[in-house]
Amino acid sequence: MAETAEQRVLLDDYEVGELAVEFDDRPAEEIVAWAIERFGHRLAICSSLQAESVVLLDMAWRIDPQVRVFTVDTGRMPQETHVLIDRIRDRYGVQIEVVHPDAEELSRMTTRYGSNLFYESVAKRLLCCEVRKVEPLKRKLAELDAWVTGLRREHWPTRSNIRKIDIDHDHDGIVKLNPLADWIHDDVWTYIRDHDVPSHDLYAQGYTSISCTCCTRPTKPGEDPRAGRWWWEKGAPKECGMHCSLETGGFEHELDALLDDVLRGKAPETAKAGSD
Repeated sequence: MAETAEQRVLLDDYEVGELAVEFDDRPAEEIVAWAIERFGHRLAICSSLQAESVVLLDMAWRIDPQVRVFTVDTGRMPQETHVLIDRIRDRYGVQIEVVHPDAEELSRMTTRYGSNLFYESVAKRLLCCEVRKVEPLKRKLAELDAWVTGLRREHWPTRSNIRKIDIDHDHDGIVKLNPLADWIHDDVWTYIRDHDVPSHDLYAQGYTSISCTCCTRPTKPGEDPRAGRWWWEKGAPKECGMHCSLETGGFEHELDALLDDVLRGKAPETAKAGSD
């Protein structure tokens, strides 16, 4: 049966602001339980299959074994990620909803700019992220009233002020929940050990942040945990655009032109192929 407008649960900025203050010092489990009760089947966990999102899956499953979980498969994910998806399905009985990029958008992008365009410029890397991650995410979130992420304030400066409950103005004002916002690295791994949570095999190989194979490498001792992301870029945001609106600086206009080209299928007359 189709969802009706009356079945949706949408909150305004004022209500969410009050909830953010109320829940800021509450345990993650309590926030997850509140969200499941409040939003029901129109809530889903967005899982990158990294440590934080699998912790959240474990928490939510203990509250509601039918909790919805989805992941974005960019088409460039490491085999270890697919192995972990199968392990999670076996362990929890959760049917992870796998979201894919739009085939036509992906074909237009790779035909015009190649499969490894992300190495050529920051704008082209962001274009690749947009097509493979951001656009599929947008389509999925259009089905929901709330989503749960594993973002932590400790991750990166762009995430230092995230609230545990917020309005996601980038996605039609649905609610975005970050129950682990105030957790540190040790909190995550203590939970994994205590609850025997499945974890990604690449962590044992020195990876500290895991995404597409081509854009992620192990980090060296003393490096920032996100240094393994897009390591060839200098002075660019260590973000893909899924969780924040990017301030892209000098390459913002180039990115806009590239997106206009790919997402709308225009001729590449405004896009400067190979521009840095």
